[in-house]
Amino acid sequence: MPKRLKQTEHRAEALSKARIVRAAIEILDAEGEAALTFRGLAARLATGSGAIYWHIADRNGLLSAATEDVLAPALVAVGEETDSKATIRAIALGVFDAIDAHPWAGAHLSREPWHPAIGEIFEHIGGRLQAIGVAADAQFDCTSALTSYILGVACQNAANARLLPRETDRGDFLTAMTARWTQGDPDSRPFLRQVAAQLRDHDDRQQFLAGVDLILLGACVKPA
Repeated sequence: MPKRLKQTEHRAEALSKARIVRAAIEILDAEGEAALTFRGLAARLATGSGAIYWHIADRNGLLSAATEDVLAPALVAVGEETDSKATIRAIALGVFDAIDAHPWAGAHLSREPWHPAIGEIFEHIGGRLQAIGVAADAQFDCTSALTSYILGVACQNAANARLLPRETDRGDFLTAMTARWTQGDPDSRPFLRQVAAQLRDHDDRQQFLAGVDLILLGACVKPA
């Protein structure tokens, strides 16, 4: 077999969808969503764009596959926890951390709310709520509330981080933001003034989990 043909076949065999997705994630993490092009991806993989199109139809499909890949570890918690509430908290925190580490994934989910990963999250949370004993007629609403909260807060947190310059001091930024919200009438927004220090110093992950716990608490209350 000619040497060139052997090299071509070897490269085609090595160029799997998984390898393409990994390379796309590297570009997305390092340079952001705008930098992800099939030409740039082909250069990184030392192949032609046509070889990539053989595995993935278009850029949106590539973003969708990359998003699914970075969210998949969050569902590993399903097999690691035996307590249903602990599993839900583990899934929630896994999604939060994945989107925090890969903000582009949150941006993609906001544009594609029917992404398969969202269905997986919905399925696992719903199953655990059933195991807890949430009333059958409340399971859909509770699962919807939890899924929407988890994804909404995770995506918003990632968007906040993405919009701020890297050198920004978080505490200083939140202090300045609170000052803008409460400027003017000293008697306006008394609650916001009361919790200003908490706003500056709060831990995003802890506050996120507190919200998950509040929803779980409400879901588990037996109707009178």
